[in-house]
Amino acid sequence: MKPTEQKKNKKKDSEKSMAGSTAQIREVVQKVESKIKSSTPDKRIRKILKVLKKKDKEEIVQAVLEKYYDSEELKPYQAELIKMQRHLEKTKKKLVILFDGRDASGKGGTIRRITRYMNEKRYRVVALGKPSEHQKTELHIKRYIEHFPHAGEIVLFDRSWYNRAMVEPVMGFCTSGQYRRFMKKVVVYENNFIEDAGRTILLKLYFSVTKEEQARRFMRRKNDPLRQWKLSEVDLQAQEVWDDFTEKKYILLKKTHTKRAPWYIIRSDDKHLARRETMKVILNSVRYKGRSRKLNFTTDPDIAIPGDKELKLMKKQQKKYGKSLA
Repeated sequence: MKPTEQKKNKKKDSEKSMAGSTAQIREVVQKVESKIKSSTPDKRIRKILKVLKKKDKEEIVQAVLEKYYDSEELKPYQAELIKMQRHLEKTKKKLVILFDGRDASGKGGTIRRITRYMNEKRYRVVALGKPSEHQKTELHIKRYIEHFPHAGEIVLFDRSWYNRAMVEPVMGFCTSGQYRRFMKKVVVYENNFIEDAGRTILLKLYFSVTKEEQARRFMRRKNDPLRQWKLSEVDLQAQEVWDDFTEKKYILLKKTHTKRAPWYIIRSDDKHLARRETMKVILNSVRYKGRSRKLNFTTDPDIAIPGDKELKLMKKQQKKYGKSLA
C-alpha cells in the first residue's frame, strides 16, 4: 500500500472512532435501506443482511463490539464510583464537581456515564439556565451555592459559576467590570467553600475539544432531529469566537488554578477515553475504603492534564505560533 493510501485509511479510521458506533452502523445501513421495501423491522433486517456486502457487515460487527467493550471497560470504574459514593455518605463529606469547557465537548454524556449506577438519592445534576432579573441583582455565585450538596451528597454542575469567566464575557452577557470582579474574588469564594475541616471537596473539570471535532458535532446536532434542541445561539457562534474562548481559557487557568482547587483539562475528541479518564480523576480526588487494587487508576497524560501543565503548554504555543491553539 502506498504511503498516501495508508495516511487516508488512518484518517478514515480516526474519523470513524470519533463518530461513534451508532453513527457508523447508521451510515452503513442507509446505503442499502432505500432498496428495502419491507414494512416490519424483522423483514427489513433479514433483507438488509442479504444485500449488505461483506465489508459492510464487518464494519457493523466491529462497531457493535467497540460499543460493547467501551461500555464494559467503564463498568469497573462505575462500580468504584458507587463505593466512593457510599464512603461520602458514611463520612458525611460533600463533593462538588464542575463540568465546564467548550461547547459540544461531551460534558453531558460524561455526566450520564458517571451517574448511571449511582444511588439517585445521594447525588444531583445541576444545569442552571439564564438568571432571572432578580438573580442578576445578586452575587453571581449565589444561585450556584443554593444548590450545593448536603452532607454525604455529590453535586455535579453541568456548567458552573465559571460561565462568568468564559461564555459570558466572550458572548457579551456580562460587563468587563463584572468579569474582572469575578476573576478577582472567585478563588477567595472557593477557599471559603473548602475551609470546613476538609468536609467539602471541589473538583474543577474543563472539557477541551478540537475546533474540527466541535464543527462535526455541531453539524450532527443540526442534522439530527433528536439533537437539534442542543444547538443554541452560543453554539452557532462558537466557531467564530474560538480564539476568544482560548484566550479566556488561558486567563482562567492562570488566575484560578490553585493547589486547593485545581483544574483538570479533559481532552474529549474521543468521548470514551474522556469518560474513562474523568472517572479516574474523580476517584483519585477522594480517599475511600475498599478501593480496588487491581484496577488501573493512573490517568492518561494525553487525555487528563492538570491545569498547570496545560498552562505551560499554552505558553509554549504562544511563543511558537503567536497564540494558544488548545
